[in-house]
Amino acid sequence: MVSGDSRVPIAVGAPKAEAALLMVLSLIAGYVDTAGFLSLQGLFTAHVTGNFVTLGASLAFGSSGAIAKVLALPLFCLVVVATRLLNTVLSNRSRPALEILIAQEVLLLFIGAALAIRFGPFDDTNTWQAVLTGMALVGAMAVQNAVHRIHFGSAPPSTIMTGTTTQVMIDLAGRLYGHPGTGTESGARLRRMAATVLSFATGCASAALLYGSLGMKCLLVPPVLGGVGLVLRLTD
Repeated sequence: MVSGDSRVPIAVGAPKAEAALLMVLSLIAGYVDTAGFLSLQGLFTAHVTGNFVTLGASLAFGSSGAIAKVLALPLFCLVVVATRLLNTVLSNRSRPALEILIAQEVLLLFIGAALAIRFGPFDDTNTWQAVLTGMALVGAMAVQNAVHRIHFGSAPPSTIMTGTTTQVMIDLAGRLYGHPGTGTESGARLRRMAATVLSFATGCASAALLYGSLGMKCLLVPPVLGGVGLVLRLTD
């Protein structure tokens, strides 16, 4: 194991508070990705590979938002690297790395919400205000992605649902047809992954509904949820 790596495997019998934290993270990711997409003209914040598609659409149709979509991937990569290095430093100094990193995510989410409320709605998402708002949200999700890989490597991803949904369907098919290897461990994995997908989908639906009624103010929900997640971690 690399020095300073405080990864925590998520076993079947993981503490309830820890499992709840992972569900909160999935909820945040779905919410932020949807709210960011709606408020910033197609900017994906939680999984930035989708920005390649929307960037192509922006260039083809002449819509705004190309600058944020170009910057999203390099910023995401830089934040992930910085988060990994900071985690190592904190762990080597016996500091609560996970809690500090979650607090940083909450701060970035709050900054993104504050910028969106102050300067939004954005008719042109190539303005510096819109780009800065988007990058704050991308940075927050980059921290979450890195935290998940470092500390919860054996848990289903909280931000990308394609692989998790595929595994859920494979496990369901195995259980339906009595395929070998569909015992207790498979059932526990199926429950964990299904809960992750459900939490992410709930975040997406909630963001869509609240954006319709609250506009940019809907972005205040993620930092609140992040604060709840931090409390769950501190009380674990």
